[in-house]
Amino acid sequence: MNLNADTTSASLLNGAPAESEVAILDKLKDAHEKILREIRKEIIGQDSVVEQVLTSLLVGGHSIITGVPGLAKTLLIKTIASVTDLNFKRIQFTPDLMPADITGTDIIEEDHTTGHRTLVFVKGPIFTNILLADEINRTPPKTQSALLEAMQEYSVTVQGTTYQLGRPFFVLATQNPIELEGTYPLPEAQQDRFMFNIVIEYLSEDEEIAVVNSTTGNRQAQFEPVVTGRDILDFQRVIRQIPVAESVVRYAVNLARASRPSDKSAPDFVRSWVNYGASLRASQFLILGSKARAVLQGRYNVSVDDIRHLAFPVLRHRILTNFHAESEQVDSNKIVQKLIEAVPAPKSGIHG
Repeated sequence: MNLNADTTSASLLNGAPAESEVAILDKLKDAHEKILREIRKEIIGQDSVVEQVLTSLLVGGHSIITGVPGLAKTLLIKTIASVTDLNFKRIQFTPDLMPADITGTDIIEEDHTTGHRTLVFVKGPIFTNILLADEINRTPPKTQSALLEAMQEYSVTVQGTTYQLGRPFFVLATQNPIELEGTYPLPEAQQDRFMFNIVIEYLSEDEEIAVVNSTTGNRQAQFEPVVTGRDILDFQRVIRQIPVAESVVRYAVNLARASRPSDKSAPDFVRSWVNYGASLRASQFLILGSKARAVLQGRYNVSVDDIRHLAFPVLRHRILTNFHAESEQVDSNKIVQKLIEAVPAPKSGIHG
């Protein structure tokens, strides 16, 4: 699909797209293809995982990638960082990690000529563009919470002084399932700041064979940076201008509201199985993510299919189940599936 098509672009961004905006959309389409080509040098399979991570980057969201050890969660994030011209830092979360190890701290520095001592702030690894929070649930909630302000407000406050982070800024975290020994569940407030909880599954047999062959030889992938930080900020700005029909927005909001047992629209299974449902951020991220998904597929309108496709990564970590759900072996994914089946879609705009 040609992003320069006059008949399409004329009705695109609020009805009157600037020529520069159409050029940015062209650049986004080209960059998306190049990024995928570069990632495929190292990552085999996991197409939906890769797309969800890229979608979160294109709208400025943070993401968790959840899966058992050995499924290339860390490698995927490092590879994505390699194909972008952005600063990248990694923090290995451990039980003894302290908040200051993430944010930085004030130290006393002495001028050797005068003997005068002053407090100097030494920046922590959070001052970067892409922060890999590796195995984030291996550290206690006190340290996990050091990321809260940065993820929401793009700033860090230390000893009463606030420091602004550079943009773009992304936290891409990995975690092992919480039932594994030695992990700490993320606090609800922290989970809610992540746009997606992306679940990474085992590869197919053929894909696993391909991984074994590629990783037991001498081949070393060389990556070419495809986009800059300025490009990503431009992509984020233009994607936000993609129009969404009111009926589709209402569907996204109704889907999130139906997950709350206190809401009058909540189905019986939600009242039986859910302690707390999705927040307002869920509705916002459903729409933002769907805008990016539509553009990456060459469309300039968001469909109900887009909302349904992203419902799982957006909602699964925001729906907190109760004892009844656990006793009946019902998890949040099953509840999301039942919500999609239960919440009526608008009569138009279902298919993208």
